[in-house]
Amino acid sequence: MTKHTMTSFSLLAPAKLNLFLHINGRREDGYHELETLFTFLNYGDQLTFSVSETTAIEVTGDTFDIPLQDNLIYKAAVLLQKHSNSAFGAKINLTKILPMGGGVG
Repeated sequence: MTKHTMTSFSLLAPAKLNLFLHINGRREDGYHELETLFTFLNYGDQLTFSVSETTAIEVTGDTFDIPLQDNLIYKAAVLLQKHSNSAFGAKINLTKILPMGGGVG
């Protein structure tokens, strides 16, 4: 594998404020069909990413003991890794600012 020179970078995962939200029904997979209008805020959680020399995806920080296979950050990283054919993994650290289940995620 090629060694990367970038050690890490951080991004804001902005909160969204629902200006309108209507639940149209529930899909077979358990998710809801939504009709919504929202705006992003300049406030939110912080995600810090580091390249791993292995293929492992690691999520640390304020994960509230959510099992890795149920963690949406982990699921998104695995899909990105798969679809980009990356030979590298990632270490992802979550710093929560927004309350869990607070309706602003």
